[in-house]
Amino acid sequence: MRPDLKHSSITQDLVLVGGGHSHALVLRQWAMDPVPGVRLTVINQTPQTPYSGMLPGYVAGLYSYDECHIDLRRLCQFAGVQFWVDEVVGLDLAQQRVLCAQHPPVAFDWLSLDIGSTPTVTAVPGAAKYAIAAKPIPALIAGWDALRSQVAAAPEQDRHIVVVGGGAGGVELTLAIHRQLTAIYCQAGQPADRLTLHLIHRGAALLPGENAWVTRQLTRILGDRGVQIHLQEQVTAVEPDRVCCASGLEVPSDRTFWVTQASAAPWIRAAGLATDERGFLAVNDGLQSISHPRVFGAGDIATMVNHPRPKAGVFAVRQGKPLADNLRRSLRREPLKPYRPQKQFLKLIGTGDEQAIAVRGPLGVGPWPLLWRWKDAIDRRFMERFNELPVMEVTSAENSEALSPMRCAGCGSKVGSSVLERVLARIRAEHPPGGDRLDILIGLDAPDDAAVVAVPSDRLMVHTLDYFRALVADPFQFGQIATQHCLSDLYAMGAEPQSVLAMVTVPYGTEAKIEETLYQLLSGALQALGSVPLVGGHTTEGPELVFGLACNGLVAGDRLLRKGGLAPGDALILTKALGTGTLFAADMRYQAKGEWIEAALASMRQSNQAAAQCLQAAGAIACTDITGFGLLGHLVEMVRASAVDVTLDLAALPWLPGAAETLAQGLFSSLHPENLRSRHWIANLAEAVGHPRYPILFDPQTSGGLLAGVPGDRAADCVAQLQALGYRDSALIGHVTPRTDAEAPIHLVLD
Repeated sequence: MRPDLKHSSITQDLVLVGGGHSHALVLRQWAMDPVPGVRLTVINQTPQTPYSGMLPGYVAGLYSYDECHIDLRRLCQFAGVQFWVDEVVGLDLAQQRVLCAQHPPVAFDWLSLDIGSTPTVTAVPGAAKYAIAAKPIPALIAGWDALRSQVAAAPEQDRHIVVVGGGAGGVELTLAIHRQLTAIYCQAGQPADRLTLHLIHRGAALLPGENAWVTRQLTRILGDRGVQIHLQEQVTAVEPDRVCCASGLEVPSDRTFWVTQASAAPWIRAAGLATDERGFLAVNDGLQSISHPRVFGAGDIATMVNHPRPKAGVFAVRQGKPLADNLRRSLRREPLKPYRPQKQFLKLIGTGDEQAIAVRGPLGVGPWPLLWRWKDAIDRRFMERFNELPVMEVTSAENSEALSPMRCAGCGSKVGSSVLERVLARIRAEHPPGGDRLDILIGLDAPDDAAVVAVPSDRLMVHTLDYFRALVADPFQFGQIATQHCLSDLYAMGAEPQSVLAMVTVPYGTEAKIEETLYQLLSGALQALGSVPLVGGHTTEGPELVFGLACNGLVAGDRLLRKGGLAPGDALILTKALGTGTLFAADMRYQAKGEWIEAALASMRQSNQAAAQCLQAAGAIACTDITGFGLLGHLVEMVRASAVDVTLDLAALPWLPGAAETLAQGLFSSLHPENLRSRHWIANLAEAVGHPRYPILFDPQTSGGLLAGVPGDRAADCVAQLQALGYRDSALIGHVTPRTDAEAPIHLVLD
């Protein structure tokens, strides 16, 4: 969240579902001029969103993945808005909530949909199972990448590839596939005729809706490249090795791509929104739903009832600015401004060989290399808007203060009791207690001043406390991560959680907005807690979201793990990859890829409970969790407590995706310099400083893994068991040796 927006009192929620071209442009404009008091949330299934204009070039091998994708997470970070990775499965319009596959329902005051479309495949037997649909694009890219890898791995095999759909999209995709696969065959010394491409189209001519000149030109180009065109063929079935048509034609197929007429997500109509005859959201000239004024739509998913246009990316791009303007007008209760899309527009159709055809109405020229260079320049300029993000200036203190009303601190800044009661009622309904806990004498359901728990006489009570500001703009996910982080201290000591108390600071806002934030946060926390009871807590208002838990755990005296207890001959095992500190430092500077942050978040959401049990079963006595002091800082604590030396193998350290790149750029966490002070414990420091993996030793972790000493003869089996339990990055990273007289007890293996 941008610093100048953190103190704004939240009064309205605007939710953008989907990361299409229109929404990307809305976010870019929002970053330049956000509306005070509005919390904007983006929900998309992936952290990146593809730019359709460059997709054929990607398939043809002319663009890299990053060049043709907008990093939505980084864009949202830049714009100061919340970004949630999830699939939307429905809408509750009566309650104004978005229904998600993973998150609890998300409340909105205003909603915008830009989720694209999907080719209609369900009516054709086998198409959904055996064909690769052109949309959603992430699935197309995954299928294409897999096919390309298969061809590269076995170029001596003949292959039949089928594209169903002879519109502009199907023709461009066919030409792009031809270029890339024939290049792979040629590079492997194989004849290009090992590839047979088939294009099946139900019409009498390709490219319906285009002028006759374009159809003739592209039909000729396809023929010149050996593509077998099957016109007036209605596909009736797709099988693993063939495509069957109504005429009796059977086309052999090793892989089938489906590029036919688009269809809408069924939940649009099921929610009760007005749609056109094909199920697309019906919107007026202001891009506003004709049935629900608080819902907007753009791109392929929307149909302008007064100005219907083809489902093409060019319209989604041009709807970006009017959509942003009208959303802003709605938030400010101003009249909408009508938008009228142009009827004719320039089309640049790539031919897969760094040439393109230009078409506008009845006119057309090409294919020429100059037209491809023109198209390439246009596409790259569009992508520069999202890839080259300036550092935003913080607004004045006077403006920041004006956004937030004066708050009284005499009551401890507590959240009102009615808000808390409503949130707890929702939470109890969705997370009912798992049964009576006899050791919880007074808990969350009792109106007393404090919780009361019973401690068995044969157990020790372990206490821990942690509390920190949100590192991700998703309260639900932050609740999950913070909970796992707080519980890890118990797991590192061999204890099982008995109960927790919550401490929450909720950003300033209206009563409804505070309630929604608290509900999302506690929902995430309770999901992570599982059967561990939340027995109470304290909730206050403040400038930003902060959350933590005071945790109680129980452990038998002979099962207690400590930092001390490492013995010569032990192997050091780390259960999670390193790098959260540098990755989130890079994220704040818009230098981290969305996929890197998603991998880090998945690691942080993973509980250390099963890992601790596995380590204990393998004979671990000494254990700690890796958090703020970094790997070296926590290892120093263990070495000092155990009076031993260790060797640490830098090459064995597991890294999170992207951590190597961000550290190489010098993108360090703010705690990194403080952690560097522990470097004097390294015996061969002078040799190690220049090693590329050296900085990861000092990277602070949030909800990091466990570090434990396990008897050397059991270490390999322990690592295998950890990996089988889902701790895929678990690794043996070093060994414990007898204490020597050396001043620095840690020796790094650098090879």
